[in-house]
Amino acid sequence: MRDLAVEYRHRPDHVAVIDDSGEYRARWLDSRARQLADAIAAGGTVLVQADNSWRTVVAALAVGLGDGVLAVVNRHTTRAEFAAAVEDIEPDMVIAEPSAVDEWAVAGERAPVLDGWSAVRTGGPREVSRWAGGRFIGLTSGSTGRAKGVVQSEEALRYACARTIEVNGLAPGDAVAAIVPLSSTAAFCFGVYLSLLLGGPLVLMDRWDPQRAAARLAETDARWTMCVPTMALQLAATGRPVPGLRSVTVGGGPMDRAALARAEQALGTRILRVFGMSECLGHTSPSPDDPEEVRLGRDGRPFAGTDLRAVSASGAVLGPGETGHAQVRGPSLFLGYARGGKVEPPALTADGYFPTGDLLMAHEDGTVTIMGREKDVIIRGGRNIDITEIERAVAGHPRVAQACVVPLPDDMLGERIALLAVSGDGGEISLAEITGFLGDGGLSKTKWPEFVFTVDALPQTKVGKLDRAGARALVRDLNASGTAAPR
Repeated sequence: MRDLAVEYRHRPDHVAVIDDSGEYRARWLDSRARQLADAIAAGGTVLVQADNSWRTVVAALAVGLGDGVLAVVNRHTTRAEFAAAVEDIEPDMVIAEPSAVDEWAVAGERAPVLDGWSAVRTGGPREVSRWAGGRFIGLTSGSTGRAKGVVQSEEALRYACARTIEVNGLAPGDAVAAIVPLSSTAAFCFGVYLSLLLGGPLVLMDRWDPQRAAARLAETDARWTMCVPTMALQLAATGRPVPGLRSVTVGGGPMDRAALARAEQALGTRILRVFGMSECLGHTSPSPDDPEEVRLGRDGRPFAGTDLRAVSASGAVLGPGETGHAQVRGPSLFLGYARGGKVEPPALTADGYFPTGDLLMAHEDGTVTIMGREKDVIIRGGRNIDITEIERAVAGHPRVAQACVVPLPDDMLGERIALLAVSGDGGEISLAEITGFLGDGGLSKTKWPEFVFTVDALPQTKVGKLDRAGARALVRDLNASGTAAPR
């Protein structure tokens, strides 16, 4: 990130960050970055507590000035999770607020930085060559329950941001907003890095509040933002249009076309339903000019230079209209996972594709639809039932604002189908109401939910995505308490 850090000095007077504490010009941020760079001169790999403030931008610039590697972590990371991240990344320095340093038991001599935060040298410095060209490490949830450190090159970040800027029609100097936590790989890439590349204001919020977010987006004339579906729907529910937004990129959770269409109308913008992952950043997107069927009903088309395909269980490439296992390759593909302080290369196919773990269907026009995760199935009496298909069907119910389908363990059938539903009007949603709606809609009875639990909100991860593990635990607890009865 050195090139961007140097370029920053050529635009000293523009407002570069707007956060909860005020506005900050590039000149001031650059000065703070040079001070921090001096403090971490031998830092090498720096693990930073990324919050949605000027501090994260300064840390990114400072690490870039020193040709170091930046790794980010969320303040809500537990001590055990932090220890696992340190084991994988082996950082030379940790920068965080003192309470986090205490909570995570970071050992080493502390130095004050960033107006009250602490820099703790934990070892080294070790050569950044151990990252094989990587310049950024973000943590992403793993299927094993242990977060994985995803190592990305700066070329991958720049490519993903440049294609996103191009697709959304953004111009140099445009303001973009980061309303999701910057501790995620995607949020850092499409928040901090994209803003630095554009040379415009980065609009930040440290705590999610839909009313405040809508007001700040309007006040700052933000042209684009990225968020999870829940946030888009909550923004729309404020009743405050944000006409300055050219588009809103939405991904990372179940999405219903009808609900997103209503959100578009309420916000006065275009919503773009996309597909991407930490391992291959933002690699599909529709255009704001695409029809609603493509913008909201599919997951866009691959970025120029990125190849996405569906393959059968035997590895045969499938044609349009056929659902298969998604594989991707392209310039934003990661270098590997952080393991033992170095890069562990990913398991790729012989021709260089990365299996994403998703089910994909391509269309004749080059657009794609993600049909769900390979593991997002309920096995009921030996029958595999696609969770995504049920969620999409339920989401069309006029009273359902959000829906999440999870398996409920059953001694006889193995698993049964349970639905967590958030009501749009605050009332209870009954099982009979759901099954009647699905029956009228033509969904096979074998796929109907057998339990319905009305909840105020769906469980979320630290970065605002649907927490399916949390949803499964919640369903088990609600069922044990007798909140709902099976049909």
